[in-house]
Amino acid sequence: MKTAYILTQNSLTVTMDGKVHSINSSHPGWKAAIAALKKKDDQALKEALDAKKAFVKYTGNKVEVRNGVLYFDNAPIHSVLADRIVSFLQNGLPHDALVAFLGRLLANPSRRAVQELYTFLEHKHLPITDKGTFLAYKSVRKDWLDHHSGTFDNHVGNTLSMRRNAVDDNADHHCSTGFHAGSLAYASSFGGENSRLLIVEIDPADVVSIPKDCQCQKLRTCKYVVVSEFTG
Repeated sequence: MKTAYILTQNSLTVTMDGKVHSINSSHPGWKAAIAALKKKDDQALKEALDAKKAFVKYTGNKVEVRNGVLYFDNAPIHSVLADRIVSFLQNGLPHDALVAFLGRLLANPSRRAVQELYTFLEHKHLPITDKGTFLAYKSVRKDWLDHHSGTFDNHVGNTLSMRRNAVDDNADHHCSTGFHAGSLAYASSFGGENSRLLIVEIDPADVVSIPKDCQCQKLRTCKYVVVSEFTG
């Protein structure tokens, strides 16, 4: 039986060897499948439709799923994030951002931060960007300076950083050194009418600790970028 298909802007349904395969534009083999259709290459199309094979190719062989377990650089990753990626992959859901996030997260030298960060983001509904960074909230003074020292300029577009070893990595220490950001509820609790609420972008590799106070709604980082002022 010849290959038959129907293609829309965001979906592809293919009948091959008596089986029906449906993928959408977020599938890791989407571009390869379209290319295979143009070339009328059934073998390449079959490989592109295989989510696991396409996933390995898409991530440059760094990330692989074997028997339901996620591997990064041939090392098994056991975490909530790994489970999410496998689940998203198996269900054809968009997972590119999670894979990019994982790559950045594993560059973090703190084992505890690697273990705790994704769960924190998921619990506090903090979004992950396409490039694998994430967004959080931060309160500053009306003049755009930080509440604590009044020396860090938080105008939109600014990147703020400090030495990583200057940031307190002890989660049991509450108000301590480092840049703080977190959930909307946490950031909104500072300053009242005399403050601005900002959306900041943070690289998972730069997160140092997740303090246990404030109902675990904040984190400490050594670097962030001010994306915009939060307007509701």
